Amino acid sequence: MHQLRGRVGRSNRKAFCYLLAPEMSLLTPEARRRLQAIETFAELGSGFNIAMQDLDIRGAGNMLGAEQSGFIADLGYETYQKILNEAVYELKDEEFAELYADERAENASSTSFVNDCQIDSDLEVLFSNEYIENVSERISLYRELDNIDNETELLEFEKRLEDRFGKIPTEGQSLILVVRLRWLAMRYGIEKLVLKNDQMTAFLVSNPQ
Repeated sequence: MHQLRGRVGRSNRKAFCYLLAPEMSLLTPEARRRLQAIETFAELGSGFNIAMQDLDIRGAGNMLGAEQSGFIADLGYETYQKILNEAVYELKDEEFAELYADERAENASSTSFVNDCQIDSDLEVLFSNEYIENVSERISLYRELDNIDNETELLEFEKRLEDRFGKIPTEGQSLILVVRLRWLAMRYGIEKLVLKNDQMTAFLVSNPQ
């Protein structure tokens, strides 16, 4: 459908394409997600985003085998990739530590004590429905924010957000502050932070070394 849409109208010829579908209630959940992806990613150059949505819907299968379906369909591509990266890092750091000793020594100065920090909070840290109405767009922005790892990119993200949706509300600003807090926690070897009842509890890395 996306490919057909891209071939309607060429050069200076303006054209329209009407794609008809049954009522949403009659469609399967997968079909509804596909139509929502087509609707959300309508601008020029959206092919990659649509391909990622398709991968997320049908699943990428077993990356190390021949099967074409797997639990990636339940997790989502980004989460699956994150779990895979953590598993590889753990193998290099523990079971195959001797094989990767040189690599670990080279990266010692830049390697954090932890790969991630889980933050549990009773604060409102989110982009509200009123601020960003479209669900798919909101999820896409959460993913983009999760992948940012430096202050320059974060400031650019904030600027783009204000240009598109207006002034960032308090709960959105809190979410961005939590991203900065997460960076600091990872730098100092904190595996988990609990922000509740106006108190912060830090769980330090369990590795005695």
